[in-house]
Amino acid sequence: MLQLSGIKKRFGTIQVLHGVDLEVNAGEVHALLGENGAGKSTLMKILTGILQPSAGSILIEGQERQFANYDEAIAAGIGIVFQEFSLIPYLDAVENMFLARELRTRFGLLDRKAMRKRAEDILARLEVDVPLDVPIRKLSVAEQQFVEIAKALSLNARILVLDEPTATLTPSEVEHLFKVMRELRRQGVAIIFISHHLEEIFEICDRITVLRDGEYVGDCLVSETDNDRLVEMMVGRRIENSFPEKPSIPQDAPVLLNCQAVQLRRGGPVSDFVLREGEILGFAGLVGSGRTETALALLGAYPAAKCALQVEGEDIRFREPADALARGIGLLPESRKEQGLITSFSILQNISINNYGKYRRGHWFLDLQKERADTETAMQQVRVKAQGPMDRVDTLSGGNQQKVVIARWLNHQMKVLIFDEPTRGIDVGAKAEIYQLMRAFTAQGYAIIMISSELPEVIGMSDRVCVFRQGGIVATVEGTAITSEDIMTHATTGRVRHVA
Repeated sequence: MLQLSGIKKRFGTIQVLHGVDLEVNAGEVHALLGENGAGKSTLMKILTGILQPSAGSILIEGQERQFANYDEAIAAGIGIVFQEFSLIPYLDAVENMFLARELRTRFGLLDRKAMRKRAEDILARLEVDVPLDVPIRKLSVAEQQFVEIAKALSLNARILVLDEPTATLTPSEVEHLFKVMRELRRQGVAIIFISHHLEEIFEICDRITVLRDGEYVGDCLVSETDNDRLVEMMVGRRIENSFPEKPSIPQDAPVLLNCQAVQLRRGGPVSDFVLREGEILGFAGLVGSGRTETALALLGAYPAAKCALQVEGEDIRFREPADALARGIGLLPESRKEQGLITSFSILQNISINNYGKYRRGHWFLDLQKERADTETAMQQVRVKAQGPMDRVDTLSGGNQQKVVIARWLNHQMKVLIFDEPTRGIDVGAKAEIYQLMRAFTAQGYAIIMISSELPEVIGMSDRVCVFRQGGIVATVEGTAITSEDIMTHATTGRVRHVA
């Protein structure tokens, strides 16, 4: 169905792709793997006409094609569902599916009945039920995902690219998506599947192509490879153990945070915990269990009914995140692009942005030399891969963007860091680096609260784990009790403590 041969791409003096090959058969789910920055997105943008290759050829069903823009790729039967949705939130599903190519009656009027019938037929083909009469913004993330896929199929796509489609889905929604993908495979659609979750690759894919540093490493059948081999192909080395060794936390280690009572809503459950110097405290639980809301309540960023907190022995309640910042508590939010970074700004600006008082010279001026020196030091500490501090953040890979957020808090000399989904959308090599950085911080006396939906991550990184259910902590486990079985038992059956 699709053959890319010798695809090269250069941006100025930087060679991004070095002669990449990719073949995808009809009725196949083909995984495209590689670390952040390996060239996957660039290759897909070339396939869909968004970028032009510097060299190489694209063959569809044996015919060589060149796409000057995305519209020409669509006309050739190629559809892509980006990780960041391209839907208009104030339009409904039907209006989004037929935007800019609306069906019309012979009098030139919009044929809403025909468009709705076509939308219903496509969604029935996918075996999904999506409300058609409500604005997209009112749909769940999974429903929006299916509208994106239906939109691509409405364009008669025979080649479908899914870029990190499971990043924000619950396990049940992922399983439904895989059911849809299996049905499309049965119908002969060629699917290119990009994911950092290797377990998903083994569950849904038939074949795998691996890129590394813009180069084609190789391809293989899923049935003939294993996790270790794929990781070695992706990062060029074996990662024997992604998780650093856990240190022994003294029982008398200083308490940096003593959360005496957090109640998210009146009459709801009450949470309490302590955070000691040098430890990583995991927050685990199902989606919607109150993990993130509790952390935000500590910072004054969530309107909790009650929040009794001690910081290094002092009773305090933060009215807003700036108060928490002043006391050395920082947050790496779940959505780094929307909440953690200004992606159109440089690395330097993002690292300095809430710490300009440090560089003030007189009333009106900044010490730009000191600012740049501090930025370069912080970048070196967390190993940000970039040409320099003036690079725009949106040119960096996801792992390096996450490191920029970490560098900001290092520059601010925090004592407590809250990591919310620290490795979401990050490849296995960058994950290992983030884990090493987290342990390096705690070795220096920092303390970390880590919120994660990935149980292996919670188990591998946490010294203790607070398990959440229905808005509150139902258990705190440590030592040999930090197992997937114990955590899931508490998360699904644990008893919450209510206080009026």
